[in-house]
Amino acid sequence: MKTLSEDEAYLAMFAFIEKRYRLTASDDLASFLSDMSLLFDGGTADPALQGDWKEALELARDGKVDAMQRLRRR
Repeated sequence: MKTLSEDEAYLAMFAFIEKRYRLTASDDLASFLSDMSLLFDGGTADPALQGDWKEALELARDGKVDAMQRLRRR
């Protein structure tokens, strides 16, 4: 499997969320995609999102993301 650059990983995340939006028509996802949209200068429509993205990349690189689903008994 090819290693993705940060920009390619961002676009992959965008494509994934965009597909979920097309399947669900979720207003929340539509708003999030709008914030994620890239502007002509290369930044995102919501500048704070870029910092959040960089932080998420570092967490993933450092092995600090736990995506394991855990079911709890009541």
